[in-house]
Amino acid sequence: MPSNDSDSPMKIVHGDAGYILEDVPHFTDYIPNLPTYPNPLRSNPAYSVVKQYFVHMDDTVPQKVVVHKDSPRGIHFRRAGPRQKVYFKSDEVHACIVTCGGLCPGLNTVIREIVCGLSYMYGVNKVLGIDGGYRGFYSKNTITLTPKVVNDIHKRGGTILGTSRGGHDTGKIVDSIQDRGINQVYIIGGDGTQRGATVIYEEVRRRGLKVAIAGIPKTIDNDIPVIDKSFGFDTAVEEAQRAINAAHVEAESIENGIGVVKLMGRYSGFIAMYATLASRDVDCCLIPESPFYLEGKGGLFEFIQKRLKENGHMVIVIAEGAGQDLLTESMQAMDQKDASGNKLLQDVGLWISHKIKDHFARKDKIPINLKYIDPTYMIRAIQSNASDNVYCTLLAQSAVHGAMAGYTGFTVGLVNGRHTYIPFNRINERQNKVVITDRMWARLLSSTNQPSFLSPKDLEEAKKAEQPPTELLEGNNCNDVGDAGKEEQPPKDEQESGNHADNGIKTEN
Repeated sequence: MPSNDSDSPMKIVHGDAGYILEDVPHFTDYIPNLPTYPNPLRSNPAYSVVKQYFVHMDDTVPQKVVVHKDSPRGIHFRRAGPRQKVYFKSDEVHACIVTCGGLCPGLNTVIREIVCGLSYMYGVNKVLGIDGGYRGFYSKNTITLTPKVVNDIHKRGGTILGTSRGGHDTGKIVDSIQDRGINQVYIIGGDGTQRGATVIYEEVRRRGLKVAIAGIPKTIDNDIPVIDKSFGFDTAVEEAQRAINAAHVEAESIENGIGVVKLMGRYSGFIAMYATLASRDVDCCLIPESPFYLEGKGGLFEFIQKRLKENGHMVIVIAEGAGQDLLTESMQAMDQKDASGNKLLQDVGLWISHKIKDHFARKDKIPINLKYIDPTYMIRAIQSNASDNVYCTLLAQSAVHGAMAGYTGFTVGLVNGRHTYIPFNRINERQNKVVITDRMWARLLSSTNQPSFLSPKDLEEAKKAEQPPTELLEGNNCNDVGDAGKEEQPPKDEQESGNHADNGIKTEN
C-alpha cells in the first residue's frame, strides 16, 4: 500500500487570533492561467429559490466548536459547496468513479449521487465506473454510468462497480487516467484507499495534469479521524441492534442463557459501543481500546457469574478486534495482513464463547446455554438506511462541487455538522478510536453496569496517555452525539449567517 508521505507541502493560511486554515490543493497551485467559467447552477431551477446558493470563498469550518474565551480560534477547513466560478466546461468533463476495500452500506448511494449530481447540476454526460477497485484502472473493464443506469442502485447493498483490496500501481493508474482522457476521479474507500488516492494526486500533480482527485471516506468502523462520522455507520448500528435483540431473546428464554454477539471493529469499537447504548439489552461490551481479562477477581468470568445469579441471563457484545492479545495460540496469525495492509484477526467471538463454556463446565460446574451470533458480513452487505442515504447524497454532491471548482487532492467530510474539504494527509494521519477515559465510554459503563476491567495501574496509564485532540470537545469522543445534540449547537446568529445552501440544502445544522 502506498506511503503516507506527501511530496507537496500542505497549504496553511494563518490569520488573526490563532486562526489556521489547513487548505486543500487547487489546480491554480501548479497550472498557471487556467480559464474559469460561470457555474451552470446559476440557471438551474432547483437553485433559483435559494437565497444564497454559492459558498463564499472565505467560508471555513472550525475543527473544534467548544473553546474558552481566551483560547485561539484554532484549525479550520475549507467549507464545501458550489462556487461562482468553475474550472471545467460541462461538455469537457470526463469523470470516473472507483470503489475500493470492504463493503459498506451506502456505497451505491454515493455512486448514484455522484452521477446524478454531475448530470443534473452541471450537465455532465460522460461518467465511467471503474470495475473492481484500483486494479480496474489497468484491466480495461469499465461501466458507462448514466442517471438511468444508477436510478435504483441505492436500494441494493454492496457496490455495482465491484471492489478489491490492494492492486495499487500508481504509474499504471495515472497512465490509464491519461489514456482515457479522464479529468475527474472520485475515489470511495477507507484509510488505505485514501492513502492510495494521495499518491495518485501527487503523480497527477507531478505530471501537471488538470485532473481533480476527490476522495469520499468509507469505513463501517467509523475509524476515520477529523470527520464527525463515516457513512454507513448509522446503518451498521441499527442493524447490529437486530443481532443483539436476537441474542437477548435467546438468552432470556432459557436458564443461564448467554448471548454473545460479535460486531465489526478491527481497531475501533464505535459500532459495539453505540449499538450497546442504543439497545439497552447488553450486559457487557468489550472493545479493542479497553483491555479485559478472564480469570480472577474482577475478571470477565466473575462478572458473568454475578450477572447470571442476578438476572438468570446475560448478553455480551464484543468487537472483532477486542481481546486479540489474549489469543496467545494465534499470535503468529496476528502478524499476517490482507492486501490492504489490515491485520488478519482470529475469531475472538468464537474463542471467547469456547472459553466461557469451558470455564463454567470445569471450574464452576454451572450449566450454561450459550448462543453465539456473528452478523458482521450481513451488516455491511445491507442497503443504507434513511439517515445514511441523506448523508451519502450530501457527501457526493460536496465532492462534485469541489472537483468542478478546481479543488483536488481532498476528502469530503462532515466536521461539526458542516460539509468540508479536508486535505488527504489529515485523513491518513491516524485512526479514530474510542477514548476510554472520556464521558461517552463512562456512559456505556453506567448503562451496562459492567466493570471497566482496568487495573488501577492501567487506568492511571490511560489517563496519562496523550490523546489526540477530538473534534467536538477536548477529552470527548468525536462522535459524542449526546453532547453534540445539546451542548454544542452554534449560536443563533451563526446558524443564520451560514444559510449558504451547501449542496443544495439551505442549512446543515
